[in-house]
Amino acid sequence: MKQVTRTQTGVRLETRLLKVLKALATELDLSLGDLLEGVVLHAFEGKAPFSAATLRKIKALKAVYGLDLVAGDSHRLREGHGDEP
Repeated sequence: MKQVTRTQTGVRLETRLLKVLKALATELDLSLGDLLEGVVLHAFEGKAPFSAATLRKIKALKAVYGLDLVAGDSHRLREGHGDEP
């Protein structure tokens, strides 16, 4: 195992996305930080971070939490108060 130094950060995420990520981390028995590190490291290498089985779990969790955002929505999100469309 490689030794690393981690830094606490105050990252803001879309609420439903965060709920799906936390639930997925729990399902995979990972911390949220470990899940995010893995996703980012895979993305940096152009690799898919999730197996077909995990993608099925993500689809189910997205339905539970009403997450309808897709990759094309990134960089096109605006802050709202939750009561606006």
